[in-house]
Amino acid sequence: MEQEQRKTSIRSTAMLLPLFAVACAVFAALLLFSSGPGARLHAWNFRTGFAMITAAGYIGLGCAVVALASSVVSVRQRHFWGIFVSLIALILALISFGIPLYWKVQAQSFPRIHDISTDLNNPPRFVAISTLRRAGVRYGGVDVATQQMKAYPELKTVVLGMPANEAYKTALLTARDLGWDIVAERPAEGTIEATDTTRWFGFKDDIVIRVVPAGERSLLDIRSVSRVGISDVGTNAKRVRAFLAKLGPSQK
Repeated sequence: MEQEQRKTSIRSTAMLLPLFAVACAVFAALLLFSSGPGARLHAWNFRTGFAMITAAGYIGLGCAVVALASSVVSVRQRHFWGIFVSLIALILALISFGIPLYWKVQAQSFPRIHDISTDLNNPPRFVAISTLRRAGVRYGGVDVATQQMKAYPELKTVVLGMPANEAYKTALLTARDLGWDIVAERPAEGTIEATDTTRWFGFKDDIVIRVVPAGERSLLDIRSVSRVGISDVGTNAKRVRAFLAKLGPSQK
């Protein structure tokens, strides 16, 4: 009698454990993949989104352990449905754990700065955007410049093989092609101000482009600044590179 009850209990566990594992893994995945879009849609703030990513990682790790235990029990009971569900749970759990872990490792590899400029001595200044933000966009000085030079030494003033007026038009067209929202155009000063929105969290980052004449050629500088956070996880440098790469044929 006791042996029969024990077998029944094991069978019940073999049926329920995979369901619990997959439900747990689905919850972790939902936390992870809704963290950014929810913040972008203003359902919660970005700090809550960050906390959701962290929670998804821990829950995913726990679910992976449960899914492994579930698969072992299901194999011993030759419960093929349970094996299949456990494997699905394990895959979802590892995704929910692996992505936050990867993001964390990536974040630690970037400098803790969020202001990138091709001119470190005289970064292009924001005017219209400073007014809109009701606060000046201040440059961090030597500390920021030192970290940038170490992490992104290739980002420097660009020499364009065209007069300043043509370079300005090319820069404006490039900014629009990249999908940036143009905030201000000042051809007489050779400056363009724009904003770009990140895909996952919908952060608004600010950009200013400056074009100055250099004989028959021109010098172009670009600066990209995040509005929130300490580290931009390389986002601004990536944006500057994308802009310069699109300008590629014009550079000398």
